[in-house]
Amino acid sequence: MQQQQNPNQSFTSSTSMPAEQSHAAHELFDAHETLSGFIGAIEHYKMYESQIQSQQLKNIWQNQFNYLCQTYNTIVDAYQTGKRPAQPTTTYNMQLSNNVTYGVSQGQPKQPTLNPQQLSDQHFSSYMMGHLKACATSCTTAALEATNPVLRRVLQDSVPNICEMAYEIFLYQNENGYYQVPQFDQQTQQWITNMYTQMSPPSQQQH
Repeated sequence: MQQQQNPNQSFTSSTSMPAEQSHAAHELFDAHETLSGFIGAIEHYKMYESQIQSQQLKNIWQNQFNYLCQTYNTIVDAYQTGKRPAQPTTTYNMQLSNNVTYGVSQGQPKQPTLNPQQLSDQHFSSYMMGHLKACATSCTTAALEATNPVLRRVLQDSVPNICEMAYEIFLYQNENGYYQVPQFDQQTQQWITNMYTQMSPPSQQQH
C-alpha cells in the first residue's frame, strides 16, 4: 500500500526564505504589469516634453516626470530585493490650489485628432491623466494581494501620491476650460446627499 504524501510538505513559510524570494507568482505578475505601466507612462511623458506649450503645464510635467522616475526605481528595488528600498517612497506635493470652477458651456463635438501637428496642451494633459489613472489602478491591484510586506507597502504608499498627481492634472484642465464640471440643481443635490444617515456606533447597538 502506497503511503499517502503529506500535503504540508510542499508549503514554505515566508519567514524561512530569503526576502528576494518571498514573492507569490500572482504578485510578480501584478508587479510586472505595474512596472510595465510605469515604463509606458514615463516614455510617453518624455514624448510630450518638447510639444507642451503652456509654462504651467511644463512645470507640472517636470515635477511629475521626476516623481514617476523616482517611484519606478523604488518599486524595482523592492521588487528585486524584497527589502526596504534605498530610496523610500516620498510625498508628492502639487503646486496648484484646490479651487474648482463649476459649470458647463456648449462647445464643438469632439472626435479623434489624426494630425499630430494639431495636438495641443489639452490633448497632452488628457494623455497624462490617462497614464496616471492606469498607474494608480495597477498599484492598487498589485498591493491588495502582495505577499511580500515591503513590496506591498511601496505599492500601497505610491497610490495616494499618484492620485495627487492626477488631481493636479484635473485642476489644470479645469482651470483652462478643458475639464468642465457640471452640477445638479441645489434641490436635487440636497436630495441625493440626504439619501443616507449615519449608523449608531457598534458599541451602542443592542445585541
